[in-house]
Amino acid sequence: MTQAAAVLGGYLLGSLPFGYWLVRVFRGEDIRTRGSGNTGATNVLRLYGRRLGTSVALLDAAKGFTAAAFGLWAGGSLLGVLAGAAAMLGHARPVFLGFRKGGKMVATAGGAALAFAPLAALSSLGIWLAVFSLTRYASVASIATALAFPLLAWLYGASWPVLVFAFAGAAAIVLLHRHNVRRLVAGTEHRFHFGRPRGASAKRVLRRIPRF
Repeated sequence: MTQAAAVLGGYLLGSLPFGYWLVRVFRGEDIRTRGSGNTGATNVLRLYGRRLGTSVALLDAAKGFTAAAFGLWAGGSLLGVLAGAAAMLGHARPVFLGFRKGGKMVATAGGAALAFAPLAALSSLGIWLAVFSLTRYASVASIATALAFPLLAWLYGASWPVLVFAFAGAAAIVLLHRHNVRRLVAGTEHRFHFGRPRGASAKRVLRRIPRF
């Protein structure tokens, strides 16, 4: 009974569409009709900036962490992994939005991993930040992190349930980013340019500055 409650609770917790709610409250818009149509943190960040995007990312991560931590407390490593995976599924296919228009599970997976593989999770966060800083592509950073996490989990001596979670989660995240990969190949993927006009290179910006 406790096991079923942990998994079901993880799914329902993961289904909480914080991206949809926060955009509704603070911007009065339906994010499902904007950008990629996803309610995840990347789409919020792309459309509404760092403050709202970071808030959604933290809340999405908290869903995964809370679900996995409860599972660990209630039944150990295996239940923690199952509850965390259920939260990821809920985030991608939220019952409260008709099982559609969820996110791509990156933040929620990171939160779950933080509960049962903290060193690997923190190392993965470092990889995400480094790759994003170098490329300015959130999709590239997310895919690189997803692929690196199984190796990190193994290096840190994770248990077999965590390793299964790592490989299955990586496969799911890469699959959810398949359209991003196509846009990357086509050269049409969105690239973040904080602090400068979108689509303008640094040289173009400098050329517009009057010289005296």
